[in-house]
Amino acid sequence: MSDPPTPRSLSDDELSDLLSGQRFGTLATVKRSGHPHMSTMVYTWDPEARLVRFSTTGDRLKVRHIQADPRASLHVLGGDVWTFAVAEGDAELSETTRAPGDAVGRELLAMVPEEERPEGEQAFLERLVAERRLVIRLPAARLYGTALDIGAPVLQPPQPPRALR
Repeated sequence: MSDPPTPRSLSDDELSDLLSGQRFGTLATVKRSGHPHMSTMVYTWDPEARLVRFSTTGDRLKVRHIQADPRASLHVLGGDVWTFAVAEGDAELSETTRAPGDAVGRELLAMVPEEERPEGEQAFLERLVAERRLVIRLPAARLYGTALDIGAPVLQPPQPPRALR
């Protein structure tokens, strides 16, 4: 009988590729109780700066958590149930965008993939101000993750219940 496969650590390049290849992940911040608070978030990954960016509004719980304790992690699944990457570090909060086209607004606009950029850029920047948007920046002090190379099933989007199909 052969030994079962064991997880292998992903290299920095593999971790960066996994983070670059996804847009959704789970952001974990620290609640006052010490327990994690987790939110599914859209993010961008800057591999050269080793920096994760998230767009959020100033009234979110995760913002208050980061103000009290900046430790945060992003967990991202790979193409199967056995592959993942984690970026962890001390998160930073930008100022809230206050005027359409200010530095924070431009940073938020730059986070939108080129093919999804709004045609009405000025209206988009105005909406960011109205929503009190800011950037959560997570410099990745540590990256880690594993893969289990066993031909694991590829993740499929959940299917609605039969009654709704």
